Amino acid sequence: MVLAIIFAGLAVYFVLAIQIDVPEIHHDRTEDWKRRTVSPEFYKVNRNWLKHSKSGLWELYVEGDAYERGIANGMLTRELHEFQEDAFINQIRVLVPDLTYLNYLKFFVGYFNRHLPDHISEEYKQEILGISKFASDKYDFIAPKYHRILNYHGAHDIGHALQDKNMTVGCTSFSVWDNKSADGKLLVGRNFDFYSGDDFARNKIVQFTNPSLGYKFATVTWSGFIGACSGMNEKGITVTINAAKSSIPTDVATPIALLAREILQYAKNIDEAVSIAGKRKVFVSESILVGSAPDNRAISIEKSPEKMDVYEVGNINQIICPNHYQGKAFENDLSNLNNQIESSSLYRSIRLKQLLSKTDTINYYGAAQILRDRRGINDRNIGMTNEKSLNQLLAHHAVIFKPAEKLMWVSANPYQCGEFICYNLDSVFAEAKNLEENVAINTVGLSIPKDPFLSSMEYKNFVFFKEAKNFIQFITKHNKSGELQPVLESAFIQSNPESYYTYQILGDYYDSRKKNRKAIQYYRLALSKEIATLKEEKQIKEKLNAIQNIQ
Repeated sequence: MVLAIIFAGLAVYFVLAIQIDVPEIHHDRTEDWKRRTVSPEFYKVNRNWLKHSKSGLWELYVEGDAYERGIANGMLTRELHEFQEDAFINQIRVLVPDLTYLNYLKFFVGYFNRHLPDHISEEYKQEILGISKFASDKYDFIAPKYHRILNYHGAHDIGHALQDKNMTVGCTSFSVWDNKSADGKLLVGRNFDFYSGDDFARNKIVQFTNPSLGYKFATVTWSGFIGACSGMNEKGITVTINAAKSSIPTDVATPIALLAREILQYAKNIDEAVSIAGKRKVFVSESILVGSAPDNRAISIEKSPEKMDVYEVGNINQIICPNHYQGKAFENDLSNLNNQIESSSLYRSIRLKQLLSKTDTINYYGAAQILRDRRGINDRNIGMTNEKSLNQLLAHHAVIFKPAEKLMWVSANPYQCGEFICYNLDSVFAEAKNLEENVAINTVGLSIPKDPFLSSMEYKNFVFFKEAKNFIQFITKHNKSGELQPVLESAFIQSNPESYYTYQILGDYYDSRKKNRKAIQYYRLALSKEIATLKEEKQIKEKLNAIQNIQ
């Protein structure tokens, strides 16, 4: 009876603890709003609109107060949001196929995130509420709509905290100015390598937000998400976020993308950006590269749950932002030192410095070439999809900013290899309120052509490699009766022969079939290549040693 009372008490506590209050909206002016279809793939709600451009990018404009922006966003992107949530949940099911464990995970996340609303401003909670009104019913078994969309805004942080579990890989960003920039003005480039399956990046959105409070800004995003991973405001402030080494968090705080969004919306120079960052507590370690046209330079705000530093480069005219900290406050932190040793971050930072040093000055074309680079240090071929490459062929997006001219280039699919579409924020916001046709809003003459790689045999090999990889990994884990035919095995190797991952996958397959000689052969080949992280190298060595000890 005592145990029953204790368990009942715990159950009541749990139910009460995970309750999240839904924001109250007073004087709702959106009750009679309706979405109208102006033309195929061009929709409007009052002066808000969503359209599909010829580039394949979706373009979204929203205005008004927080709840109005959310309602307009939700109405306009309803179908895209359902597709996005499908892609996200499907990827979670791939990573966590056990339904019992998945159900347990749902309750764990609900309890862990119970204090999340305490760290999100009322403005952003109201905007999220507006979007949630149009979320799909099919996932109500996970959580009510508002709770789900709110929790999704912490997914980026949790993903980075779990990067040791291979949930995500490393992003890279950089900035040049003064005599390193072709025209002396600030230039910023970034790859955003947050990966949650190919479908998750299929419908990239370039969102233009005209809030009733703060500054107008643009972000590269996905439906249902109001945070900023990459963006620029009308004052010439840019933000990009890069994960650093994080331990598993013990409690939530402000999602880093919402902090970056707050900087975009309310900062007009570096000092104000730093001030905003200093007011917020975060629950994972992250760097925010802030570029400023008024200051004509960039800095990196390095934040962890415990402290914050501002990394500046002094008289140097370029800054890079990898996945480890560079400032004085973190230089002797054990986790930061381990991150440089164990991850691909230090390798990529060296490669980025090499690429920046190849020319005296960098323009936006040169920035695109750097972001698309697939080689390793000293131009070495390290195989496609290697995390040590700047272009790992999985980026959600790449973006280039020239904030003094309010220009931003956004990569069309796939990855950062498609055409970079140029937008002028001043002209877009000037035209946005009166847009009645699905006409181009981008600056056509400044587009960057697609990467020639897309027309090459190497790209065809990459597509085949991905398909074959998925098949081999499937039969390795889930179909013990399936056999890898010699023809497919040979073609798989030839599609990506310099990648350690190719041989690791084959080693895993033969290990699962107890064909030890072949497994040893492939694990040794994997170890002869450039391996992305120390963790993966250790895993391959452990498997190799385990088999050799059996022999």
